[in-house]
Amino acid sequence: MLIAQVTDIHLGFEPDNPSEFNRKRLDQVLKHLMAMTPKPDLLLATGDLVDRGDGESYRRLRLAFEQVDFPVWPCLGNHDIRDNFAAWFPERGAVDGFFQYEFEHQGLRFLVLDTLEEGRHGGAFCDVRAGWLRARLAEKVDQPTAIVMHHPPVEVGIEWMNTHPGEPWVERFRNCIAGKAQIVAIICGHLHRPITCQWERTTIAICPSTAPQIALELAPIDPERPDDRPMIIADPPAYAIHRWNGRELVTHFDTADAHVVLAKFDAKMQPLVRSLLSERPV
Repeated sequence: MLIAQVTDIHLGFEPDNPSEFNRKRLDQVLKHLMAMTPKPDLLLATGDLVDRGDGESYRRLRLAFEQVDFPVWPCLGNHDIRDNFAAWFPERGAVDGFFQYEFEHQGLRFLVLDTLEEGRHGGAFCDVRAGWLRARLAEKVDQPTAIVMHHPPVEVGIEWMNTHPGEPWVERFRNCIAGKAQIVAIICGHLHRPITCQWERTTIAICPSTAPQIALELAPIDPERPDDRPMIIADPPAYAIHRWNGRELVTHFDTADAHVVLAKFDAKMQPLVRSLLSERPV
């Protein structure tokens, strides 16, 4: 199974421009995904779906997703607004006021979380949401499960975007998943960069954005001393492909720009391919 992921779309950053830069980048990625062979089985859209939380941007996002010929499963990020999201994606439905839900595909269970606290940039995960997650994890302890959420619960070293490990929501989330061997990965967005790490005996895979990316700057930052460091960069629109083989989830990151091809599978490359494949067990 191939699971595509897009994140941090920020549609409506240019609210009066129907052909805005971020929409063009999103369309480029969606077109690229639909042209893949094999095609993804589903698409995760992991938050910051729109930039200002307005209804018109969600309407335009809905139209963009309707061109995709495989299921799209969204979750909310810090730029989203629940009421306006619900107006254009009513099929998701809120539970106790939060957009958390589950679905299954080809044996893999997905638990989609809501880490939005409106008015706050960082994540949130209250007792109500934690209770929902604990209950779902207790129901199917032997089924491989991927957790999908916008905010990574881990510090990555980019100080102005970091999740602080001491934030209460992180500890609450950690307590929910501790010792849950069925969790195969935590799939996130928010940081506009491709990042992977080990955390609580599972893998966190953080997808780069379709919107512009964040610069890799690991030096400490002083909020009182601007130092002209790069912050937002115009790298190509990006996505992730997670490959589930029934045992492991493997993540690939790529961009939707055309790549310079240095070799193709032609007669010159055929001996190498034959040799590599011949080494595998029958």
